[in-house]
Amino acid sequence: MTKYLYGIDFGTTNSALSIYDDEKKEIIATITVPSILYFKDEANETESITHYVGEEAINAYINDGMKGRFMKSVKRVLPRTSFIETRVFTKKYNASDLVTLILKDLKLKADKIIGYDCQKAVIGRPVFFDDESTAKDALAQKRLNKAAENAGFTDIRFQFEPIGAAFAYEQTITKKERVLVADLGGGTTDFTYLELDPAKVGSKDRKNDILATGGIYIGGDSFDSSFMWDQGTPHFGKDTLYEASPGKMLTVPNSYFSNICSWEQMNFFNGIKVRNDIQTYYHYSKQDPKFKNLITLTDHNLGYSVFQSIEKTKVALSKNDDAPFVYRNMDIEIDQNVTLEQYNKIIQKDLRKISMYLDEFLTKNKINPAEIDSLFLTGGTSMVAAVKDLFNSRFPEVPVNSGDNFISVAKGLAYSGYLFENA
Repeated sequence: MTKYLYGIDFGTTNSALSIYDDEKKEIIATITVPSILYFKDEANETESITHYVGEEAINAYINDGMKGRFMKSVKRVLPRTSFIETRVFTKKYNASDLVTLILKDLKLKADKIIGYDCQKAVIGRPVFFDDESTAKDALAQKRLNKAAENAGFTDIRFQFEPIGAAFAYEQTITKKERVLVADLGGGTTDFTYLELDPAKVGSKDRKNDILATGGIYIGGDSFDSSFMWDQGTPHFGKDTLYEASPGKMLTVPNSYFSNICSWEQMNFFNGIKVRNDIQTYYHYSKQDPKFKNLITLTDHNLGYSVFQSIEKTKVALSKNDDAPFVYRNMDIEIDQNVTLEQYNKIIQKDLRKISMYLDEFLTKNKINPAEIDSLFLTGGTSMVAAVKDLFNSRFPEVPVNSGDNFISVAKGLAYSGYLFENA
């Protein structure tokens, strides 16, 4: 029997791997990396393409003057039927290829810690990769499985991410509880209702303890996209007028601005046709300076740095009533104050969808809120003030708990070794 097991939470924003020692019955280490890829723009195209993962990707991207190919939120391409492959300089990568690079990086780091080629892993997945589309969900599952195999894993099981979070929480309780787990990540919001019992930690059969699961394709990236649309795109020329014909002024299509609000689309928003179209609109807008910012953004691959500024504003607003939204780079100047009230209005549409889905989840599964003993919130998006308010107002009498928002799922997945016993 293999001594070690990896619990892997491949996330939209961050990924984590927990190493479980089956002899000691404990987690001995947890590794985290941003789910980011950077491909170096090298002059000699005959050589293999150099790539970086995580913090190394960020540092290399910045040190190279933000050239090359930078990718974030790779997880979101897994269910996209329209995404077949992307060309990075001289090489083509499909969705599994991109995910493999991140999983392999985690595996190499973990293998180095234990001095062993561990091929056994429980890998987390959202309840639904793309709302409730079974076809897209199956495609994403297939692609993720292929990526895990390509990364060097031969003994693989999958577990819903919120169940992983629940098992991490179970390690901390002293009595039996019925728990509603909300895992609010970058790409999805997942719910699981289950019965936890400290006496059952390590039990081989937990199927009957899992009472209901569900999820919706909304997360922190959705909030960031809404913020970019409302507060960011006006600085990049949204509502710019151009001369369509002599004396006839029209507004530049909004599609160009919706594309820069989504990382999954911005990753591939660099085609020659798009660039030529943008240059044409710029010319007929009489060289509008704000529209020029869009050209600068796309030509110099500045999307990540803009979204970093949005992230800083979001984090600051989780603790304060107002925060600056500041970005300065290559003649792009953004410096404005955003209040918590403004931010809550910006993300209100996404919050309403989460709230409506939560009500549907409770109704569909006949869950009486009065019977819920506790809530467990995890994931980076759970720290957003309006998200906390949503759960506090919806369940005013239920204790709200949280663990480490970035590694709870990976730890719980590592505690899910029972999946191999039931194979």
